[in-house]
Amino acid sequence: MARNALSLALGQGATTALAIVLTAALGRWLGAADFGTYYVLMTMSTSSYLLLEWGQSLWVVRETARAPERGGELLGTALAFRLGVSLAAAIPVGLLTYALGYGVRTTWLFVLLFLANIPLFLAQGFGVAFRAAERMARDAAVSVANKVLILAVALPALAVGAGIPGIIVAQAAAGLAALVMARSLYTGMQGPPLTASRATARALVLGGLPVLSTAIAGAAQPYLEAVILSSLAPATVVGYFGAARNIVGTLLAPSVIIGTASYPRIARVGHDPVALPGEVQTALRPVLWLAALGATGTYLFADTAVGLIYGSGFAPAAMILRVYAGALFLLFIDILFGNILYAVGKVLSFAVVLAAKVIVSAGLCFLLVPILQERTGNGGIGIVLAVTLSELMVMACALVLLPRGTLARHAALDTARALAAAGVTVLLFRVLPPINPWLGIPLCVATFAAASWVVGLMRRRDVDSLLGLFRRPRGGGVFTFFDFGG
Repeated sequence: MARNALSLALGQGATTALAIVLTAALGRWLGAADFGTYYVLMTMSTSSYLLLEWGQSLWVVRETARAPERGGELLGTALAFRLGVSLAAAIPVGLLTYALGYGVRTTWLFVLLFLANIPLFLAQGFGVAFRAAERMARDAAVSVANKVLILAVALPALAVGAGIPGIIVAQAAAGLAALVMARSLYTGMQGPPLTASRATARALVLGGLPVLSTAIAGAAQPYLEAVILSSLAPATVVGYFGAARNIVGTLLAPSVIIGTASYPRIARVGHDPVALPGEVQTALRPVLWLAALGATGTYLFADTAVGLIYGSGFAPAAMILRVYAGALFLLFIDILFGNILYAVGKVLSFAVVLAAKVIVSAGLCFLLVPILQERTGNGGIGIVLAVTLSELMVMACALVLLPRGTLARHAALDTARALAAAGVTVLLFRVLPPINPWLGIPLCVATFAAASWVVGLMRRRDVDSLLGLFRRPRGGGVFTFFDFGG
């Protein structure tokens, strides 16, 4: 699991760096208002594809991990399903966008963006097979290639004033390249031939339906946040919120990586009460460490992150990002809990929790956004407060739903240790004089690491395991680690 997590982390590091460059270019060339429009378009497109994916990312991984000989049929059917539903949905989602009052120009841009993302949607389908086989470096390679080409096409397009349409063209080209690469890597892995069958399609629809219910809740919340904020606050505030939310999405990557790397193993022991707690604890401790470090860094260096990426014109986004620190810690843990609950068969119960979360969060947004907009001129803070409160509810419900004994007794102690390490780090930076961020960020990481060592969150065997990831396997070459061979 650790080697897969590191492969994904290396890929995520590369894609994050590329995404930061692209986001900075978008913010600076489009301006806050047009960036807000692009954020709304991307949010709607992402939410739509989360629904159309129909829970494949979890269902296919679980079924392939348990029966590898069926991998070709499962993947082939999943890809055919993705292509069919995405083509069929293009016109309805466009009509829905227009019905929501976004106007002709925004509607056409959304439809074009939706169609441009179909190739990447198919490429991501191959990623499901890579994860199930625990060959996750291939999944990371496809993501990196996609980001590289988006940047290569988007920057010249922005430079010549192509605006949002130029970005859409860049995404279409990058998606096609990612699809070709994903197919090639699957062939190189000597995976089973791709086939499709009606029986597997029916099983996919039924098996993915519970996950779809959770995806609906997951897709609805950011969509509603964007719609509510755009209706209650100026377009510039939506741009500020979009900027902060993009940074948070990047910061959440480690939790997604660990969840992705650990899921196949947790799925295999999902009904084994003896083996399950060990696999869960293996994933939970690094999640707690990274969640606390991420929240600490977000709180202390929000101004630096926003200023570096977006420039002084997005300064109000820093306050939104700083308030996000608490929600970030909760989101890290809730992502892992969601994967565990699906692996143990509690997805329907968790879907009810997520549906309640959307309702609670939307209600709080309608209440808090006008208040914060009037008092601070930054209604995006109200969205973040609503997210934080709703994630607290999700965590409490997830703890009730987890099978008895899934969390070892020291899980609560590890959580307290993570919060203590974060508290010590924040207090130290509060008493220190202002520090240059290039010195302050490494000092923050070092301080947090030292504090987590003192309180017992980080242990010697954790360091030994981490160092072991960088030791080249005996007799292997440099490509052995990245696993691109056949």
